[in-house]
Amino acid sequence: MSLHEECGVFGVFGTQNADVAGMVYYGLYALQHRGQESCGIVVNDDGIFVSHKDLGLVSEVFPKDVLAGLPEGKMAVGHVRYGTTGGNNRNNCQPIEVNHQKGRMALAHNGNLSNAAELRSKLELSGAIFHSTSDTETIAYIVTRERLRTPSIEDALSAAMNTLDGAYSLVLMSPQKLICARDPYGFRPLCYGKTADGMYVVASESCALKAVGADFIRDVEPGEILVFSQNGPVSRREHCGTQKKKMCIFEYIYFARPDSVIDGVSVHGAHIRAGKILAKTHPVDADVVIGVPDSGLDAALGFSRESGIPYGIGLIKNKYIGRTFISPEQNTRLDQVKIKLSVIEENVKGKRVVLIDDSIVRGTTSGRIVKLLRDAGAREIHMRISAPPFLHPCYYGTDIDSEENLIACKHSVEEIAEMIGADSLGYLPASELGALIGSDAFCSACFDGVYPTEVPRDTRKDRFEQKLSQVHKMKDR
Repeated sequence: MSLHEECGVFGVFGTQNADVAGMVYYGLYALQHRGQESCGIVVNDDGIFVSHKDLGLVSEVFPKDVLAGLPEGKMAVGHVRYGTTGGNNRNNCQPIEVNHQKGRMALAHNGNLSNAAELRSKLELSGAIFHSTSDTETIAYIVTRERLRTPSIEDALSAAMNTLDGAYSLVLMSPQKLICARDPYGFRPLCYGKTADGMYVVASESCALKAVGADFIRDVEPGEILVFSQNGPVSRREHCGTQKKKMCIFEYIYFARPDSVIDGVSVHGAHIRAGKILAKTHPVDADVVIGVPDSGLDAALGFSRESGIPYGIGLIKNKYIGRTFISPEQNTRLDQVKIKLSVIEENVKGKRVVLIDDSIVRGTTSGRIVKLLRDAGAREIHMRISAPPFLHPCYYGTDIDSEENLIACKHSVEEIAEMIGADSLGYLPASELGALIGSDAFCSACFDGVYPTEVPRDTRKDRFEQKLSQVHKMKDR
């Protein structure tokens, strides 16, 4: 598996001063699986925004002294990032802060606009100057522009949503309000809850609510704008129902934490069902079922329950390799997979093994894992994947490689099995995706090429992050 996670957003609103930075810290810690490149927190100290953002994991960016240096406040917003647009640099750290004629704003965004390049081009031609390369800044510009001609920040956001296309779950903070919004398709998750002492909490996943002691209230609906102020939460629904819901199905397969519940569906339960479906559609005689940690474990359990083949622990993951881990150079004999994963030989030696993982992108990592099991004495290895083959790029926030680098675009299932060294290979049938969540209200464009929005014509990640030689090559094509 070599896909990168989504971003994660988190916000908190109360009526009394409190250690909101500490609450956001723990919320982001719970969302760390959604992004490991960078993170940031912005605290609203009686209308003054105080922030800290940097590259790294939450624990790296916010050591005790840094966190203690952030003031108390009534609200704050935070973000963990993996960039699907824009490079890994400090300028792209979120939340993005904006000072404008009518005040200030901090914005955290999860998703990807399908019309980002078009919108940014128009803004640049009108004189806008960008400091980052993420489409989050594009959203901030449009909201700010609308704020200059509307009576409230929520009106500005609503007007901006008429322009934005694609995936966006937002948490926006003004001097007096915390606002969250979800795009009309509902591509990315967003929910909110309330603590025992009356603080409202907004998060990408329900697992982050639990981490800070907040009780889950409900998911933010597709197209909904939710405004938190001294008067309590107010829902605006003018964008609700304007599009058919298209929740990203890969949230349930890979992105979200198993202990999260998204739009009423347990992520853990979806994993279990995926494993059961694999056991029915791709049965095999075997001695043990093991999962690739952590993403394949629940599906492996489902496969075991359905097939009757015993579930076992065959691979152990080193959980203490963070972003700062120094990867071995290519010219060394060290294999990064061996450093991150190790085999419990007694559970696989001489056995026919069913190996469960969530996806195969290029096949490189899968091949190395299969080899680890072979070297440990596994007699047969039958790989089962709890997602269909990736065949198309994603424009809504999943960093799926271009088609030329997707192994399933070039090779048959049998050829892929041979390439990764497995005795057999089986993918979750695309026709069974609805069974994972009990609905057909999802986006599976990366598997079937059916896009809910217009496919963007300009798919460049960013021209400002290309060397001149790269730009010339593109022009020569």
